Amino acid sequence: DFTEMMRALGYPRLISMENFRTPNFMLVSEVLLWLVKRYEPQTDIPPDVETEQDRVFFIKAVAQFMATKAHIKLDTKKLYQADGYAVKELLKITSVLYGAMNTKGVERADLSEEDSSKFKFDLGSKIADLKAARQLASEITSKGASLCDLLGKEVELREARTESIARPLEINEAEKMMKVAIDCVLEQVQKTKDMLNNVALDEANLEAKIEKRKLELERSQKRLQTLQSVRPAFMDEYEKIEEQLQKQYSIYIEKFHNLTYMEQLLDDHRRTEQEMFEETANMLRLTQNRLKEEEQHLLKSGNNDDSDVEIQEDVGSDSEVEDRRIMKQRATTETLLQGRAGARIVGTMQGGDTEED
Repeated sequence: DFTEMMRALGYPRLISMENFRTPNFMLVSEVLLWLVKRYEPQTDIPPDVETEQDRVFFIKAVAQFMATKAHIKLDTKKLYQADGYAVKELLKITSVLYGAMNTKGVERADLSEEDSSKFKFDLGSKIADLKAARQLASEITSKGASLCDLLGKEVELREARTESIARPLEINEAEKMMKVAIDCVLEQVQKTKDMLNNVALDEANLEAKIEKRKLELERSQKRLQTLQSVRPAFMDEYEKIEEQLQKQYSIYIEKFHNLTYMEQLLDDHRRTEQEMFEETANMLRLTQNRLKEEEQHLLKSGNNDDSDVEIQEDVGSDSEVEDRRIMKQRATTETLLQGRAGARIVGTMQGGDTEED
């Protein structure tokens, strides 16, 4: 909506929402200045946005202008961010101008060019008239209330007015009243002359004060120039301390980098030890399973030998068969024990000091 409105208002540059994915203060300031100029071409807002102070002053000036002229409240923080949130604030101004353009287009369809030029409405120049109209409306209300009260007293005042008109006019009394009025006017004239004389004296006093202040200002400027030209006594020490601080900071950065690198090496070493420990545990588990299988195989082979001895009982005598069977059992037992002793592993779960251990 914002890009379409800006294109309809006649903004010379193509804008997309991708321009506001990252903060882009230059584009936001350019759009703000263009909208303000479009709203009131005679406005005077400085376009400098190079430094941070200039940017803050620019945002405040635009927000104050739109608040006083168009009654549009803008969030200065969002405008200063110059990202997608700033577009929402720009949309407030753009929607007002876009609506005014559409309304003006409908009126132009009904009126001729001469009539439209006669009825141009400038909201900025009518703010003072609007305030005066409000003040006049309040005065009219108060005056109307007092007039209503006075009209309620008209019945009583009418009789007194009739009596005063019917009473004959006395010349002596009128002459006295005229003299009193003349004296009052002469007194006011004298007061005015005295005030004029006092104004001349006040003007002379003010000129003397102005000259005195100018002399004080010149002395202050000279003193300021003198202080600026003199180098402070502690400046050399400050520069030395600043150099030492820079050196200490560089040393700190180097140590911090070394510490980070050593921590990374320590983590890698611990990870390698953990992998070696797991590999050793897996090898021990496989060795134990293999030894169990060999024991079972030896036990099975021992049972088969016993059965062969029983089959040969018919060939020899009972004593010879018995002796052979005993010798066979002993040989099988010794073979089994030798197999177990040879496959035995002695050690601990802790690693050695070197890789060979």
